[in-house]
Amino acid sequence: MTRFTDTDRTQFDMFKSLDRNTPINMLNLVQFFEKATYPSDHPLAGDDLTGAQAYKNYGTASGPVMSRVGAKIIWRGGFDVSLIGDTSEIWDAMFIVHYETAGAFLDMVTNPEYQKAVVHRQAAVMNSRLIRTRPLPPTDIFA
Repeated sequence: MTRFTDTDRTQFDMFKSLDRNTPINMLNLVQFFEKATYPSDHPLAGDDLTGAQAYKNYGTASGPVMSRVGAKIIWRGGFDVSLIGDTSEIWDAMFIVHYETAGAFLDMVTNPEYQKAVVHRQAAVMNSRLIRTRPLPPTDIFA
């Protein structure tokens, strides 16, 4: 299994090159470390937190910034089983966040308060996927 925990410069530049004035939905798939891995100089480094607890800290710390940019979670799900794909990718958190514009997402991730909160995400996340999608109207067929 290939693990991913953060965007790389090329991916982030690609995201920034797309239309910033369009609504987006960000699909989040997250696997937690069993035990949080805070940097040794962080106040929570000595605590015996799980990855799930550290991710909750991330949500608590980043939530106000997310609210200020108008973002909201529009779907959450609990993982059952993969029918197609790497069976070692068992997602602990799965959710979709709606942003009125891609620019709102960029405002959030560049906000200093949000950037401070990211230490909790880094301590929590063993593997993740973050996929920008554009909202489409629902239909009764796959196409």
